[in-house]
Amino acid sequence: MKLIAESGSTRTEWALVEDNRLIQRAFTEGLNPFFQTRREISRSVRLGLPEHFFKRKLEQVYYYGAGCTSYEKKNVLGASLVAQFKTPIQVESDLLAAARGLFKCEAGIACILGTGSNSCFYDGKIVVKNVRAGGYILGDEGSGAVLGKMFLSDVLKGLAPKDVTADFFEKFRISPNEVMESVYNRPFPNRFLSTISYFLADYTNDDYVFKLITGNLRNFFTRNVCQYDYKNYPIRFVGSLAY
Repeated sequence: MKLIAESGSTRTEWALVEDNRLIQRAFTEGLNPFFQTRREISRSVRLGLPEHFFKRKLEQVYYYGAGCTSYEKKNVLGASLVAQFKTPIQVESDLLAAARGLFKCEAGIACILGTGSNSCFYDGKIVVKNVRAGGYILGDEGSGAVLGKMFLSDVLKGLAPKDVTADFFEKFRISPNEVMESVYNRPFPNRFLSTISYFLADYTNDDYVFKLITGNLRNFFTRNVCQYDYKNYPIRFVGSLAY
């Protein structure tokens, strides 16, 4: 039996597989070695998954996750999982999982638009080129976190439409000071920022919101996709915001 996991910054999906059959699926909070220590990741996995997941005789755990872009970060994740499952662990980027899911053995440009964003040129086997995502502060164009950041910046400066602003404060039951607190002092500000994208999805008929969304997506293309050979290869998307 094998355990396969795919994780973004907000949610992790786990699948127990035997003889190419899905035995059970489970969901836990997202994992990211850029925002969590080895101990925090290990604790999250242990408390999030049903106990019998740890009692199964597993051949191997295959993990594809956000933030697993370097040897050091892969080691953080791998050590966290080994501590819980006591079995060989293979850690790869969620970008490779996206590319394999989107293109199988074909070449193309794979894109993730979720809490964060990422992209790559995939040759049908491996990721050949990757424009560095940069995270929600330095990059992540097109993502839910950046969309939320753009909106909140306008809200705090009085640049967003008054009706949309009023609806936001009413639905989130939050004050401007609490917005600042959530972004600068509480854990996982990227998750908080990304939740705002779901709120904005109900206002796509509003000109301001429509321009905000299209501007965010346009930035993703100009700063990421256009650095690949996009005229000669298909471009495909996965992720909550892409959906």
